[in-house]
Amino acid sequence: MLTREYRGIAGAGGVKDVSRDLAESLARAGYEVSVFMPRYGFMDPEELGFRTLCPQFDVDLNYAREERREGVGFWHRNLKGVDIILVEAGRFSEKLGIYLYTEEEEDVDISHKKGEGHLDYFAMNILLQKAVLDYAIFTGTRPDIFHCQDGHTSVLPAMMREIDGFRQYFKDSGALLTIHNAGLGYHQDVADLFFAMVVTGLPQRVVYNAVLNGSFNPFLAGAAYAPINTVSENYARELQETELDALTGWLGHTLKDRGILIEGITNGINPDEFSPKYPEKLGLPASFDPAGGDLAGKSICRKELVIRAMFGDISGIKTYGAIDYSPSQPLFTVVSRFSEQKGLDVLGEALENLLAEDKKIQVVILGSGNSDIEKQLISLAEHLADEERFALLIGYDSGLANLIYAAGDFFVISSRYEPCGLTDFMAQLMGNIPIVHTTGGLIKVKEGFNGFSFKDSTTDALIECMNRALNVFRNSPDTIREMQINAVRNIYEHYTWSKVREKYIRLYSKAMKLMRK
Repeated sequence: MLTREYRGIAGAGGVKDVSRDLAESLARAGYEVSVFMPRYGFMDPEELGFRTLCPQFDVDLNYAREERREGVGFWHRNLKGVDIILVEAGRFSEKLGIYLYTEEEEDVDISHKKGEGHLDYFAMNILLQKAVLDYAIFTGTRPDIFHCQDGHTSVLPAMMREIDGFRQYFKDSGALLTIHNAGLGYHQDVADLFFAMVVTGLPQRVVYNAVLNGSFNPFLAGAAYAPINTVSENYARELQETELDALTGWLGHTLKDRGILIEGITNGINPDEFSPKYPEKLGLPASFDPAGGDLAGKSICRKELVIRAMFGDISGIKTYGAIDYSPSQPLFTVVSRFSEQKGLDVLGEALENLLAEDKKIQVVILGSGNSDIEKQLISLAEHLADEERFALLIGYDSGLANLIYAAGDFFVISSRYEPCGLTDFMAQLMGNIPIVHTTGGLIKVKEGFNGFSFKDSTTDALIECMNRALNVFRNSPDTIREMQINAVRNIYEHYTWSKVREKYIRLYSKAMKLMRK
């Protein structure tokens, strides 16, 4: 498995969770799994339990009119049955963020703007993929499957089939591509086609056949040689059958026109890792059991959230507004990146209206991102500070996020599009009922069964849905309890990784038989 992130080692988004949970689930089922990822500069391999590995060698990474090679080394550790191998290279170790430059890097080089993507992102991605292929040859390893996570690793199937030296050695190996987010900005494409040719080593015909909107597209390149899936059945359908594919630059429709089907496998979760029955795992002050109807510990978590939000000195967190401890008032919660994709602009407008109309609700939001959205939410929080009904926590802390999942009554996900969504699972496991926009993987939230949903990505639709949830909360508490029970049971019945991995195993079998020409 090739990935740019892995939970517990280096993480930025949902890719880290899928990479680790799927790898460990496969290992538990008896498969030999190796995960390759970069060794970033913020990581200390020895502190993380890694040891250096032989071999060390140089990898071809040519530039225009310049033949080049870059040295790579490797670190190894076994974690829960999975061999994790970090690829050591100067191009990786100089980076202090997984995908974006940090403030510290901008201080050193003004061209490395904080929050912007790495300038050499394409070379980073190709170096990782070539290093993995060369490592396999050097060590005499012939994997049955290369599982390529997202556009950062999706050129590998093309290189494996089209580059001399790789083609014969890996003739019996298959590959699978997984799209975690097909939105523009996530493709890892490059506009300079000649640069794409010399860096990858791919023939001109292969590069030109993988052009989308004028740029070399890794998804198009890899999908010509390997099955491709995304992280929910509905997101796969949206990409190839609806106008939502416009948000990808028509990647899904382009693949469909070439006879390539995107398959959908909804991400799983290891529910015991997020069960409030085991509070020590989550850093919670008390245990409770939503599926069993025991919610006494939930109010203790809410009280702790108020204390931490108002008086806690949490590294990296800035607090605006305030909330008091009012357990009888419904608490709406949000843990999200602040972006238009996540619909935080729509949510901000909805909250302005709802908090003005209903004086007996509370809101807690944790996250950061788009500066305009941050300003909008900060303004609202400061305006309501004396009422102690809205706390805005700018930044991220995993322990604080868990406390918010555990304390809340409703968890709002207002995404304009959402390939899968995992925070709805986390919230449900802690008795926090999701309110979601019906899109992508969020359709697993069923109205009145395990959550509430709205169809149009508008302020009015979100307000109406939140009011509907409030009405049930206030007038039918037994219905709320039933929804909490349904939510947990539904996850255990359908979305554990032991069930989801079987769908991936089926795709692996398909990949081993399939080589599109």
